[in-house]
Amino acid sequence: MKNLKVNGKLKTYLVWPIALLLLWALLVLLLFLKAGRTAGVIGLIFMGIYAVVTVTLYMRSSPRLMNEMIAFATQYGQVQKNLLQEFGLPYALLDEEGSFLWMNDAFAELSGKSKRYHRKITDLFEEAEEENLPDSEESRTLEIERNGRIYRAEMKRVYVTELLSENGSFVGTDQEYLIAVCLFDETDLTRLTEEKEASQIVCGLLSLDNYDEAMEGVEDVRRSLLLALVERKINKYFGEVDCIIRKLSHDRFFFVMRKKSLLECEEQRFPILDDVKTVNIGNEMSLTLSIGIGCGEESYLANADIARNALELALGRGGDQVVVRDGFRTHFYGGNTESTEKITRVKARVKAQALQEIIESRSRVVVMGHKIADIDAIGAAIGIGRAARTVGVPVSIVADDISDNVRPVIESFRADQEYDADFFVTQERARELTGADTVLVVVDTNKPSYTACEELLGRTGSIVVLDHHRQGDDRITNAVLSYIEPYASSACEMVAEVLQYFGEDVKLRSIEADALYAGIVLDTSNFIARTGVRTFEAAAYLRRNGADVTRVRKMFRDDVEDCRAKAQAVADAEIFMDEFAVSVCPSEGLHSPTVVSAQAANELLNTRGIKATFVMTEYNGQVYISARAIDEVNVQLIMERLGGGGHLSVAGAQLSDYTLEEAKALLKSTIMEMKEEGDIA
Repeated sequence: MKNLKVNGKLKTYLVWPIALLLLWALLVLLLFLKAGRTAGVIGLIFMGIYAVVTVTLYMRSSPRLMNEMIAFATQYGQVQKNLLQEFGLPYALLDEEGSFLWMNDAFAELSGKSKRYHRKITDLFEEAEEENLPDSEESRTLEIERNGRIYRAEMKRVYVTELLSENGSFVGTDQEYLIAVCLFDETDLTRLTEEKEASQIVCGLLSLDNYDEAMEGVEDVRRSLLLALVERKINKYFGEVDCIIRKLSHDRFFFVMRKKSLLECEEQRFPILDDVKTVNIGNEMSLTLSIGIGCGEESYLANADIARNALELALGRGGDQVVVRDGFRTHFYGGNTESTEKITRVKARVKAQALQEIIESRSRVVVMGHKIADIDAIGAAIGIGRAARTVGVPVSIVADDISDNVRPVIESFRADQEYDADFFVTQERARELTGADTVLVVVDTNKPSYTACEELLGRTGSIVVLDHHRQGDDRITNAVLSYIEPYASSACEMVAEVLQYFGEDVKLRSIEADALYAGIVLDTSNFIARTGVRTFEAAAYLRRNGADVTRVRKMFRDDVEDCRAKAQAVADAEIFMDEFAVSVCPSEGLHSPTVVSAQAANELLNTRGIKATFVMTEYNGQVYISARAIDEVNVQLIMERLGGGGHLSVAGAQLSDYTLEEAKALLKSTIMEMKEEGDIA
């Protein structure tokens, strides 16, 4: 009570009789001036009587009036308390520490506690952690589940002085506060929201990846039976998940389902991928399928378009997998089978003709590979350079960020009078040469962030991509020509095929054939990994054009320091979970530690019982990881979790702001997480 003072309109009401004394004084003064001394004295006597009466009444009535006002406020507060006590919404007050001071009947019934419960709210609701308590005047909201119901809890500070002075009649000085908690039942709203989400229409496209290749090895009378068995499995699977599927052509299907059904399929990780492979009626090659699913848009047409793009991405990653695109989220399932090599070269011929038309319509060609370009990227770029020079278009190759074993190859070209000074250029010079009338050819990568100079992608509208790596969510999307074949062993193999259909006048020089042949040798580990019929055909074409095996072999000879670092990485390898080899390759004193770490990963792959190898090294402030496998583990999926990519058996990633130890710990935790989720067998 000591800190309470009369304020506001009540104060004005109590002091206005005293303020009238000023009017009395003015009246007495006028009486003295106008009516004479006698009248002034009489007025002064009456003013004195008024002053004595007024002050007496004020002194005697003020405490009584204060008590009556407080009694009224108390009764008014009691009415408010009773209303709040019987309020239908659960409501409670906490102290600054989060302990209960008071709760109404609805809150007590919901919590199952008595009104004398004074423990902390964290003891009653696990979701209401101490850091969730409001630390300012802003309210905090959190979700609480109780007795099978879902509540939205709103918590806000309520200052005690504000309660006392809310009507403007009292002023307090203390800044103590309480925490008001109100619970809103949102069970029905949440259920309806989930039902709405689960009922969203999902569009999908299904494609049989290797239909033509699989049917070639089947007798004519059995082809219909094989296709019927496959279609039966497809229809049965999608029928069980409440999905409508219709056949569009001999190897493509369209389906629609609810979001709820999609979640069930994702939880099961789409077993149809493996079920289709079990169909065998004597066919030498099992059929595989790819699925693209689109959802998250309001328009069905937009979801169907997203499904088409998702299917293209699945096929671009080698097929035998499902790509689900839900807004900004992209999930991949399957993809544990190596891409099937296409026997026909029709696609290569079509791409070669399209590339020739694009190059002939431009004034210059600029070619670039990935960062720290290896011989596969440089060799493919040299092959594109030969194609451009054949039709008389000047060409430049970005080559100032290269691995050490590529440097002698570039120096040999610079020493040859056949090639001008702008055949190999720096990034700065490439920016000057690239314009609206320039065609930019990207080889051996399809990720913008992995290119040697990402800025060039925005300097021209004519971009061509030739790559053999599986596509990911981050890829060059504005290319006028995209030729991506995950089954190819290397970018040099693809370029060698394109050159054969580019024109009759294409004639490789031996120095160019060596570079292309070396790229194939590098990416196939000397023709022992990821090779197919077309790989050897491309190598034979290059041999006919002057490629020399001896000269190529000399390109891959290592320095003594490289050999020691590689041996150290193999010796220090850690066997993780009995089937993964993880090691660190020293980078000190090495010109190309990334190349050495990749070689060490290949060496470790020869260890019995090892399914996949991971060798990391530090270079230019980043940690580079080289991942290798034979056929039991898809290392591409592991590297994609770390922001990288590659092939099923050859992949890599780059980590910024990580030390080697932190990168190793991240890799191990990622492998264990994917093991638990079933992404790794």
